[in-house]
Amino acid sequence: MPSRRNPYPDWVLTRRLQLAHRIAACRTNAGLSQDQLAERAGVDRRTIQRYEAATRDPRFPDLLLIADALDVPLADLVR
Repeated sequence: MPSRRNPYPDWVLTRRLQLAHRIAACRTNAGLSQDQLAERAGVDRRTIQRYEAATRDPRFPDLLLIADALDVPLADLVR
């Protein structure tokens, strides 16, 4: 069985945290709860929690759905 990948470098973890904060800030600015965002985006609430806590990397389709649900361009979300 292949061995696990090495841990991500610090700059990757920093960018993950920045994305997490951006998602949370956009959600708050839109006046939405995590439940409401999850419903609008069609994902599980726990998924939104994990993305905002930076414990899980968002999948690209989820980023598209979240950006659409927040009515922000994807580029602004991931800048």
